[in-house]
Amino acid sequence: MNILDKDILLNLFHQYYFFFAWGVFLLAFCLTWYFTPKVLWVSREKNLMKEINERSSHTAATPPFGGVAFFLVLILIISVLQGLRTSPTGNHLIIGLTFLFMAGLKDDLVISSARLKFVSQLFAVGFIIFSPELQLTSLYGFLGVFEIPMLLGYALKGVIVLALINAYNLIDGIDGLAGITGILISLTYALVFYTTGHPYFMLLSLCMIGILGAFLRFNFSRGKRKIFMGDGGSLIMGFMIAFLSLKILVMKPFEPLMREGFVPENRLLFALAVLFLPIFDTLRVIIIRLRNGKTAFEADRNHMHHVLLDNGLSHKKASFVLGGLNCVIIALYIMISRDLKSIGMSLVMLGVFVVIAIGFEALKKRAERKSFNERTKGVKGDRKQSGLAVSNSH
Repeated sequence: MNILDKDILLNLFHQYYFFFAWGVFLLAFCLTWYFTPKVLWVSREKNLMKEINERSSHTAATPPFGGVAFFLVLILIISVLQGLRTSPTGNHLIIGLTFLFMAGLKDDLVISSARLKFVSQLFAVGFIIFSPELQLTSLYGFLGVFEIPMLLGYALKGVIVLALINAYNLIDGIDGLAGITGILISLTYALVFYTTGHPYFMLLSLCMIGILGAFLRFNFSRGKRKIFMGDGGSLIMGFMIAFLSLKILVMKPFEPLMREGFVPENRLLFALAVLFLPIFDTLRVIIIRLRNGKTAFEADRNHMHHVLLDNGLSHKKASFVLGGLNCVIIALYIMISRDLKSIGMSLVMLGVFVVIAIGFEALKKRAERKSFNERTKGVKGDRKQSGLAVSNSH
């Protein structure tokens, strides 16, 4: 018996499904835990550090190469899982990840142009939107729309992947936030893929949980063990999240979830709820920038995590607060989507988003008032000290 025979491996996989799942998670976790200190050592030996600037949320130069470990682990595990499949999707995924990782790594080493990163994203998108497993031919009744032309499906998939890659990249601004968000998204998707009988995509989700779980140990560290995921990490993780999100949108069968009360036409809104944090934060900062007469992609400190930091929260607290908020949005969706069609559910989601936007606007103004009062007190204190000095000189 040849244990490497694909049919035998598939039979073993289905027979020991639970152990395979734990095995992939633990393998991803342990490999990331092993590779990250090696990356840290090389970064510090070669003095490859992310320096501090006026927008930085960190206070010490830190290596931004956590994505190197991400890439190595993802390529290894996807290659192993691809041995259990006949579809070429895994190979396309590896090529797309490689394009994005190289562009992100270049940006972490020497700042690269936005054009280079965008071109690499287009190449990566091209390798997965034409995958036969990810054909978007219907919106399943969302807002009354069912079948859509194939070209429109390709365009929608391209926009979705590009948007999610960049949205995830933008939330990587403080310790733990991108990692916690990625774990939450991947865990939710893993449960969906398990329920609907899509083991390959479930294992990819568990792989991401393992990678990000190990990474958080180093991202939350202090001193010489601290590391950022960098653009090389955030771009490929955003790409993986986009890939899994596309599968959610085109997934068949949906019947197991329908038995739990899920409405097929609301699957786009389900993905929106799961991806709330990166999507909402990106839309929010773009609107604020345009309102202030700036370009949509001009860097500033208007992100939700900046607002929480300016209100006195630590990196860890801000990350867990925002992760908790995303959990609330997912729970809210699950509770009310059973009784609403896509139009009603869209209005509810829009209302929730508006309320949250108003809340963060109030928090931002509170932080600005606090900062203004502190500066005013400082000026008065300086004047008082100056007056005392003059009187003492007389």
